[in-house]
Amino acid sequence: MAYQLIMFILLFGIIFAVYFFVRSLFTRSNKSNSMEQKLDRIIKLLEKDKRD
Repeated sequence: MAYQLIMFILLFGIIFAVYFFVRSLFTRSNKSNSMEQKLDRIIKLLEKDKRD
């Protein structure tokens, strides 16, 4: 009985760890994507400023 309870808690913890790991990967990729968008915007503004 105790062994089953320990295994259940361990399995639950592993599932949560994988969930948070995958979620952090997705949030990191979104941050880098927004960073790329900001850099693209800065480059466009600099090119526009150079032409004027």
